Amino acid sequence: MSQTSAAKPAGAGPFSTFERMVAWRYLRSRRNETMVSVIASISFLGIMLGVATLIVVMAVLNGFRAELLSRILGINGHLIVTPVDLPLEDYAELARRINGVPGVKYAIPLVEGQVLARGNVGAGSGALVRGIRGEDLGKITLVANNIKQGAIAGFDTAGGVAIGSRMARNHGLALGDIITVIAPDGDGSQLGTTPRLQGYAVTAIFEVGMSEYDASIIYMPLSEAQTYFNSEGKAQSLEVYLDDPDNVDGIRSKVEEAVQRPIFLTDWRERNQTFFSALQVQRNVMFMILTLIVLVAALNIISGLIMLVKDKGHDIAILRTMGATRGAVMRIFLMTGAAIGMTGTLAGVLLGVFICLNVERIRQFFSWLSGTVLFNPELYFLSQLPAKMDVGETISVVLMALVLSFLATLVPAWRAAALDPVEALRYE
Repeated sequence: MSQTSAAKPAGAGPFSTFERMVAWRYLRSRRNETMVSVIASISFLGIMLGVATLIVVMAVLNGFRAELLSRILGINGHLIVTPVDLPLEDYAELARRINGVPGVKYAIPLVEGQVLARGNVGAGSGALVRGIRGEDLGKITLVANNIKQGAIAGFDTAGGVAIGSRMARNHGLALGDIITVIAPDGDGSQLGTTPRLQGYAVTAIFEVGMSEYDASIIYMPLSEAQTYFNSEGKAQSLEVYLDDPDNVDGIRSKVEEAVQRPIFLTDWRERNQTFFSALQVQRNVMFMILTLIVLVAALNIISGLIMLVKDKGHDIAILRTMGATRGAVMRIFLMTGAAIGMTGTLAGVLLGVFICLNVERIRQFFSWLSGTVLFNPELYFLSQLPAKMDVGETISVVLMALVLSFLATLVPAWRAAALDPVEALRYE
């Protein structure tokens, strides 16, 4: 019993001070261990950049989805009511009944149509005219709170239209200028159908931050749109906005009961299913691809530790002859590799969070540096680069990096523990 106590000093248990000290010494660089130190540094940088890249890319993809979703749902209704048998001549009464349904924020009657818009410059471009009452336009806060020029007060009686900032810029339009809208379905005559052409003054310019909407939507007073599209006294659809857009299934049946007539209901998920499914697929694929960066860095840990084991064969043999167990040797190299993985992961998280918090400034800097527009709004829909970090997703990235780093240390640590001290010292 006394011999056992003497062979195992106090503090010499698993992950003891002695084992941590040896592991730390193996991490430090010496002149004759330059290659091992370089591989360890590359492994650290690889894990740091891999974790940071994963966090930033996933945050940007989440930000894109959240921003696009908020703008799409802010402009378009969450439930769209369209008639089946008779036109919506009683749209005001239907809107009133739907507004009384619990969970419904408001219902808006609309008249819509595709037109060709032409201003002071350019050859014209396609646009979507949305006929809407002034009181309802004020309820669409994404538009009402982002009026850059003019006002929507008195929208019904002003006799003009509200257009997006990108449309105004593309066509050289300012407040008070005339925008000409041309509808292909015009009036019939002896010579055939002629396009309907009408000019309207620009009374307001809005900017919702989504280039597709800012460049293509024209809000027109409902009465004007009814006259222009030969729909006097009728609405084409009712757009229903909900308190919780994700609760469309629970509200759908209540809206059908409130309407009390045959209708066709579609929700925002059905109208944008392809778009958001593509975003989800892209997000999953990017996560799998970028995980390979961390995996490559983990493989560098394996190669670095194997070289370290080979270089420290004599030291391992001495430790074994002095009484160190196979488990102690294995834990020393486990801590050596885990230290690289843990510090690289922590540095990657800090770097990723910093980039996410300053992603728009970084984008502007590189745009200025390269002289080009990075993430052009014409292609990516949004005027700013968003980043939204998800706590659960970030934790999963950290856990994945730590698990890969730990698994990478098992093989070199097992080889170190399996080293025969007699054979190591025989050829020394």
